[in-house]
Amino acid sequence: MGNGALSGAVIAVAGAGGPAGRATLLRLAEAGAVVVGADNDPERLAEAVDAARYASGGATVTGETVDLLDLEATRDWANRTEKEFGRVDGLVHLVGGWRGSETFTKTSLDDWDFLELLLIRTVQHTSLAFHEAIQRSDRGRYLLISAAGASRPTAGNAAYAAGKAAAEAWTLAMADYFRKAGGEQGPTSAAAILVVKALVHDAMRADRPNAKFAGFTDVKDLAEAIVGVWDKPAAEVNGQRLWLTEKP
Repeated sequence: MGNGALSGAVIAVAGAGGPAGRATLLRLAEAGAVVVGADNDPERLAEAVDAARYASGGATVTGETVDLLDLEATRDWANRTEKEFGRVDGLVHLVGGWRGSETFTKTSLDDWDFLELLLIRTVQHTSLAFHEAIQRSDRGRYLLISAAGASRPTAGNAAYAAGKAAAEAWTLAMADYFRKAGGEQGPTSAAAILVVKALVHDAMRADRPNAKFAGFTDVKDLAEAIVGVWDKPAAEVNGQRLWLTEKP
């Protein structure tokens, strides 16, 4: 593990217990990183951490239950991570959720209340908690996973698309912070957005063997793309939407 592309890097993963989180923990560990996962489901998180440790040959993968809707709890997580490992080289934001409606007129604002917390508030908290540590890194990255629908909302997805668009805007503001902090030399850290249509994983394919999942991104391919962002200079990816599906 010590000779991987991310050898020595310390990368935090928010929302580490889901299928995308599991794939990302594993791929980051395979690349040599120390991986620090957080999720609000301790059982799901423990399974993801154990799977990544086992599959990557005993790499350093840790996890703790963190309420990302609590800013101070999120800041405590960031501070503990930097104190324990000496640095933080990235935060991958995988917290998600979806609610939609049959038509625009049937949109429930309760859906917005739910999605605003998951899709926006968690981004605000993780970015505010980790931005200074990421800026101190010589290869810091903040990565938001977003959806193509943010750029082209559909009638039944008003709340979801608006939430994703707001999260993207917040992340791009963080990118401007990194740009300004870099001065004339350019940014040393970056905030970027990886855009998918939707995600698919093996369990979904098993449940729907005849479905084509056209345009969907496999969670393993997403994890590969996440690792790949560290291969590119900060100035090249900072403030960019990196499309993993066809642009709308």
